[in-house]
Amino acid sequence: MIEKMPSAEPTVSSKQVVKEINGITTQIVCTEFSNYIFIVLSQYGKMGTLISVRPDTHSNDINNPGLSTKVMLGKDEPMTHVCAKHLAMDVSQESGNRPVLLGLSLKDSSLDSINQMKEIIHSCKVW
Repeated sequence: MIEKMPSAEPTVSSKQVVKEINGITTQIVCTEFSNYIFIVLSQYGKMGTLISVRPDTHSNDINNPGLSTKVMLGKDEPMTHVCAKHLAMDVSQESGNRPVLLGLSLKDSSLDSINQMKEIIHSCKVW
């Protein structure tokens, strides 16, 4: 007789939301892996530029470390780094200073849109 093993809990937790931000349909997917938080924000229906956002180990303030960004794939532009830091800061801190991998494909990267995206990310909290 073969006994069934109890199924293990999923090791990956994920939530997805689709919202209108300033008239643009925006897809947001938040996924927690054991070593990273992965967030995709898309207004084009594709993953876009991948940016790694990591706590800066050289920061003087241990309770509030700075963040370093690195474009892994896609356009490496100054605004990409600014948006990535702004979107990932709270996520990294709330998840115990874990690194965040962001996929950004945005038509509107205005401060108002980025702030709305931050609120939606918090509603998708998986960490």
